[in-house]
Amino acid sequence: MNNFVYDIPTKVYFGKDQLSNLGAELKSFGNRVLLTYGGGSIKRMGLYDKVVEEIKKAGLELFELSGIEPNPRIGSVREGVRICKTEKIDVVLAVGGGSTLDAAKFMCAGAHVDHDPWEFFGANAKPIETALPLVTILTLSATGSEMDTAGVISNPETEDKLGRLAGPIRPRVSFLDPTLTYSVNAYQTACGSADILSHLMEVYFDTEQGMDMIDGFMEGMLRAVIKYAPIAIAEPDNYEARANLMWASSWAINGFIACGRQCDWSCHPMEHELSATYDITHGLGLAILTPRWLEYCLDEVRLPRYVQFGVNVFGIDKNLEPMEIAKESIKRLSDFFFKDLGLKSNFTEIGIKAEDFAMMAAKACRDGNINGFKTLSAADVEKIYEMCL
Repeated sequence: MNNFVYDIPTKVYFGKDQLSNLGAELKSFGNRVLLTYGGGSIKRMGLYDKVVEEIKKAGLELFELSGIEPNPRIGSVREGVRICKTEKIDVVLAVGGGSTLDAAKFMCAGAHVDHDPWEFFGANAKPIETALPLVTILTLSATGSEMDTAGVISNPETEDKLGRLAGPIRPRVSFLDPTLTYSVNAYQTACGSADILSHLMEVYFDTEQGMDMIDGFMEGMLRAVIKYAPIAIAEPDNYEARANLMWASSWAINGFIACGRQCDWSCHPMEHELSATYDITHGLGLAILTPRWLEYCLDEVRLPRYVQFGVNVFGIDKNLEPMEIAKESIKRLSDFFFKDLGLKSNFTEIGIKAEDFAMMAAKACRDGNINGFKTLSAADVEKIYEMCL
């Protein structure tokens, strides 16, 4: 186990009827609030009116930016930065899913610098040393943006989708009310659940040894998502199912499970190129990629990890031959994504073409190889893409 520093300064209000605390939390950061959100769903569900009411009751001055896109664009971030600077915003309130939260993170960072926010990304990324405080209200269990230091932004002009980690953009306060996800449709629930599983598996499938406590924690969350995602799809207003997915979403990527590990993620950089080029739903791309990635990486050296996964997560008989357990675990994961969750199972079904594989693979490996569970070159990534057709 490697050395680490663990610090999560995000204050979480979890459960029903917590918005009465919103005004006081916002006011602790100042009086001028930028409310940012996506489409009209928060208005249709009545959440917008509740949020505005709490802001007004606290005597705060409200500014708004709506229309944050899925796979959020740098253009939206730039507009948010402009408002923050022009209106001297004190705190940003992001209401929505991961796209809205990610965009808001870089609005907060961009408000404290003079350069274009796209310069936070790429090989020569500029530092993020300070940021406006961010408060979030989550409406979709998926990305974990409500409690982490990461964000991903797309640039349609360059067809890039790039991520960035920085401590100052971690939300200061997050409101997690599972009832706000009751209206999330089956498809988005499935994609969100695939994203949560991928966050866990990117860390779980590692060559580090002696991490039994963290492994057990991850296996518990993996089992919870596998149990509760189909229930949430079948019974959208099942509080227990929605609550388990929401809390797993946060803990899958808030930094805790990565403590003591040093391993790059593999499926996320491969998927970012898919959604940058084709604008597909992130979780869908991950669902298609992950079983093929596991199949590609399977060998005698990594076999014990697959066996542990199959036995402890899917309950496969530990007395079977190790390679049989490994292959069966991949099959059960595939069945979960494509049968239990009902997601499409290959690139052909969603219009992704082989002619773009070489370009996307090169971009996925823009910093050289992907040094994850198994080191992947651009040629390896291209082969994994081909397995997804």
